[in-house]
Amino acid sequence: MLSLDRPIGVFDSGVGGLTVLKALRAQLPHQDFIYFADTARVPYGRKPREMVAEFARQITVFLLQEGVQAIVVACNTASSAALPELAEESPVPLWGVIEPGVEAARRASASRRVGVIGTRGTIASGAYQQRLEREGLTVWARACPMFVHLVEEGLAESDEAEVLARHYLADHPRIDTLILGCTHYPMLRGVIGRVLGPSVTLVGSDVVTAELVRGALHARGTLRENGHAGHVLHYVTGDPLAYRHTAAVIGGTEGEIVPLDVTRLASAAEAVS
Repeated sequence: MLSLDRPIGVFDSGVGGLTVLKALRAQLPHQDFIYFADTARVPYGRKPREMVAEFARQITVFLLQEGVQAIVVACNTASSAALPELAEESPVPLWGVIEPGVEAARRASASRRVGVIGTRGTIASGAYQQRLEREGLTVWARACPMFVHLVEEGLAESDEAEVLARHYLADHPRIDTLILGCTHYPMLRGVIGRVLGPSVTLVGSDVVTAELVRGALHARGTLRENGHAGHVLHYVTGDPLAYRHTAAVIGGTEGEIVPLDVTRLASAAEAVS
């Protein structure tokens, strides 16, 4: 049944997905959201693909039980590990952030030579590279695993961040667009932009994802375009205080934060298997 009152679920391994949530709230200011942060099992980027896919499935089951009308997998690693299978199995619309990132790069690149940086898991999956190459673009990819830690430690504009960015990007070929293929990386736009210079456009998937979701809800007739300002409920599998502290680096949290025992996720997923 179509309902304007049902929230949208958004999930990530931690706080990086809050950049996507921010873009979604800008596009959908009257929409309620449930944001799920799996901080007890972060980081996803170093874990086996099969494990990450199972984590994503568990969270999806939980969000469906919470009555969401749609789900955004606001995590590049989970998107690369679990889609498109997760979308095919979901009874509600479900999107990842990789296809929107590819679309953002396609729009931005004049030379059709693009780069993508992300976690080890995202880059090793080849998810971005394969999609970009199908669009006829030439792709350079690099895993930048330590960027996440810099962001979460509040060091995005530090000297250390610039040294690390120069290390990761030192041997990049000629490109005119770089995909920030991790939801933490938009916090490093300043440093990465200085390292690469003005000839390289930095793109993320946040804004394009929000545009995609808004269009889909409008087409389904479930877009709330007026009324009260939307609310956010946060579920966190790790320590709520640590989550709030780390989230402050991204821009803070608004709404109630509810702790959730991670074992409940596994039990819920087993019950519907």
